[in-house]
Amino acid sequence: MGYRIGVDIGGSFTDFAVLDEASSEVFTLKVLSRPDAPGSEITKGLETFAERDGIRAEDVGYFTHGTTVGINAVIQRKGVRLGLLTTRHFEDVLELGRLKIHPIHNLYGRRPDPLISRDRVFPIDERIDSEGQVLLPAQLESMEQALAAAQAKGCEGLVISFLNAYRNGANEQAVKAWVQQQAPGMAVFCASEIWPIIREYERTTTAVINGYVQPKVSHYLTSFEQALAAQGVTVPPRITKSNGGVMSAAQAKAESVQMILSGTASGVIGAGFVARSCGYGRILSLDIGGTSADVAVIHDGQAQYGVGEVVGEFQIHIPSVSVTSVGQGGGSIAWVDAHGVLKVGPDSAGSLPGPACYNRGGTRATVTDAFVVCGVIGHSQLGYSAVQVDRARSLAVVGELAALLKQDVHETAENIIRIATSEMYADVSALLSRFGIDPREYHFLAFGGAGPMMASYLARELNLQGVVVPLVPGVLSALGGLVADVRNDFIDTLYQDVSPTIAVPLQAALDGLRTRAEQWLRVEQAFTGESILQCSADMRYRGQSYEIETPLEPAWIERGDVAQIAQAFHREHARLFGHHDAQAVPQLISLRLVISGATAKPVIKPIGKALQPLLPRQQIEAFMDGQWRTVPVYVREDLREGHAFTGPAIVMQNDTTTTVLPDMAVSVDSFGNLVIACVPAAAFGE
Repeated sequence: MGYRIGVDIGGSFTDFAVLDEASSEVFTLKVLSRPDAPGSEITKGLETFAERDGIRAEDVGYFTHGTTVGINAVIQRKGVRLGLLTTRHFEDVLELGRLKIHPIHNLYGRRPDPLISRDRVFPIDERIDSEGQVLLPAQLESMEQALAAAQAKGCEGLVISFLNAYRNGANEQAVKAWVQQQAPGMAVFCASEIWPIIREYERTTTAVINGYVQPKVSHYLTSFEQALAAQGVTVPPRITKSNGGVMSAAQAKAESVQMILSGTASGVIGAGFVARSCGYGRILSLDIGGTSADVAVIHDGQAQYGVGEVVGEFQIHIPSVSVTSVGQGGGSIAWVDAHGVLKVGPDSAGSLPGPACYNRGGTRATVTDAFVVCGVIGHSQLGYSAVQVDRARSLAVVGELAALLKQDVHETAENIIRIATSEMYADVSALLSRFGIDPREYHFLAFGGAGPMMASYLARELNLQGVVVPLVPGVLSALGGLVADVRNDFIDTLYQDVSPTIAVPLQAALDGLRTRAEQWLRVEQAFTGESILQCSADMRYRGQSYEIETPLEPAWIERGDVAQIAQAFHREHARLFGHHDAQAVPQLISLRLVISGATAKPVIKPIGKALQPLLPRQQIEAFMDGQWRTVPVYVREDLREGHAFTGPAIVMQNDTTTTVLPDMAVSVDSFGNLVIACVPAAAFGE
């Protein structure tokens, strides 16, 4: 028995969660992220655990890591310079994309520039038909011309994406082998290897994102592994995936797109674990860190999954936790535009220099500084004493904006909070509408360094039932990586009618996916526990443009019961759209298989009941809802089951600060969660 460690590196803080396998006790920690010295956060965290808790590196038996290095490379457009090799006459695949303009209500909206510009797209003479037959092998002359042109353009890597390669990747493989022989130092990626889905644009853009971030991800993970080894951690790390599972570092280096939403997915998995353990059925996870706010829908502890999640300006078409970025974080910068209008974000101060109150060189007002000016935070050290709040710095930078706006500094600070809230409100409202959710039936489960601080403001505006704040909200993403299962997705495209003729090829496809899945789990991931297989298919009615994922029982496929498969699709279509056509023969486009192996989980134990009345540690003056109020400050470790109080109030703890607005009611449940009820109150600011 030893220790299991989960780490999540965010824009401002790096979070640690450590599980003692013998006692099921969880230790937590936050340290400042160091984008200027990657890996030093891990060193500092492990050294702190050794000094504070006696946790030795050699006793670590399991290590998971979530990171934003991939998604940041896409958002900041700081990936590798790529070229694209594609079937001749299909060179415009990235330029054409799909007939969608984002945002759809902006008449001046334009598509983002592709990650590979048109002058770095090179045609290859080759052709595979829709059944996977090779009509024309890749021609050497066009390959030579394409490679020479790519080298002349300074391409550091190549993505190969040919028409119909999802059926047969032979031509892509042949060109890859030739390029590697001619230019050994050039990275080469085949779209049919990355994620072999139907539709050229979706397959190509997913492969492009993979190639775009792969060198940076690979370099980062290699440095990360070396830092762990230098500290004496002997187990190979596992990396959290976009689909909410974990994988080996070797797979993450080869299939970097699989970890593009690594850190974000970890938070959703952590929220699902807490919701399931504590019995909360309808939850919206609200993860607010230093840079962004992310929301996901969780039913009965299970996160929702999908494809087409947006990464920066692009969609990725791999299976992933369905999570939506909805706004700003605690480090988002407030500014006044040329028309004298106060704005918040999208730029963030991050961890270096960070908000002005961190006193690390920040010179611009942030959302965190606004809360400091309003008196909500600043009564204790932040992030396990990683930061000491300098209120004078916050007053100075917010005061600069107040002077431009000709307002009181405290009114300006609260307006910064209002604007950040309204930005999130607009996006969360759209998310609720998309899922058909009645907000009065849901709680926010608030986490991240700034989640509990801002959740009450947003929940009140949305008319949610309330807010749940778990025991260690500031490090829940790290806990999510710690409890994530080993998980991978596999796909095979058939593109056939659901008729008796599909029975044999469907059985063969299932057998092939099972073999690949078990090989991945047992050999590549060295997992020895029990596995769980989940089967589904992408299906549609003939003539429809897109498919819906339909859960299937493997037994139906094994006995060739095509009627059950068709009925499953009819039911799913009716559930989603309110109608179906029982007489129509569906088409089965792709068969999917998910394999997972369960990892050890901590046990969330009930806390003790309250034996004495709850008393605040101090009374402070805070500016809330347009006026100064006397606000009690509670310390989280004092709270026990049965304690209750009303807002306004502030709850302090090592990893975050919880804000309770006026007229809200708070109770502590048996697991120590704060349950904040959004009872009817006056509109914000009135």
